[in-house]
Amino acid sequence: MTRKRVGILISGRGSNMSALVESSRVADYPAEIVIVISNEPDAGGLTFAASHGIPTAVVNHRNYSSRETFGEAIEAELFTAGVEIVCLAGFMRLLATPFVERWRGRMLNIHPSLLPAYKGLNTHARALADGVKTHGCTVHFVAPELDSGPIIVQAEVPVLPGDDEKSLAARVLKEEHRIYPEALRLVAEGRAKFA
Repeated sequence: MTRKRVGILISGRGSNMSALVESSRVADYPAEIVIVISNEPDAGGLTFAASHGIPTAVVNHRNYSSRETFGEAIEAELFTAGVEIVCLAGFMRLLATPFVERWRGRMLNIHPSLLPAYKGLNTHARALADGVKTHGCTVHFVAPELDSGPIIVQAEVPVLPGDDEKSLAARVLKEEHRIYPEALRLVAEGRAKFA
C-alpha cells in the first residue's frame, strides 16, 4: 500500500493534529504525516509533532505582506516535503484563493459546527444562544469561501440542559478527534472527492 503524504497546518496546541498522527501510526492507515507547519512559532503542537519524529516548520504570517506571499511560503514547505494532501487543524489564518484552488480536492478542514450552520468563529456560543438541540462538527474540503466546501464527514452531539461553551466544546472535540482521521482515510483512499 502506498500511503498518501500529508502536511498539517496548525496555529495552537494541535489536538486534531495529534489525533491524525495517532491514526497514521496504525499499519493499514492510508496516509502518513510528513510535516507539521505552524504560523505561530510557539504553537504547542510543534512540540508534539517533533516528539513523534515528524518534521516541523514555522511560517510566521507576520513576516509576509500579503496572504498570497504567506501562502507561497507555506507551499514551498509543502512541496519540499512532497505533500499530497493538506489538513488544516486549528489553523487560524485565511488562505488566499490561488492557494486554495491549487489544493482543490486535496485540502481538508475541521470545523466545530454542523455546517452550513455557524460558519466562522464562536460556534458553541452561537449554538447555545440559539437554543439548538443538536450541535456537532464537520470535516469538509476547503473552498475559497469560508467554511463552505463539500462536506466529507459530520458528527452530531446533543446539546444538554445546563451546557455551557466549555462542556459543549469538550463533547464536540471528542467527535472531532474521531471523524477527522475517518475523513482523511476516505480522501486518501479516493473514496471522497471534491465534486
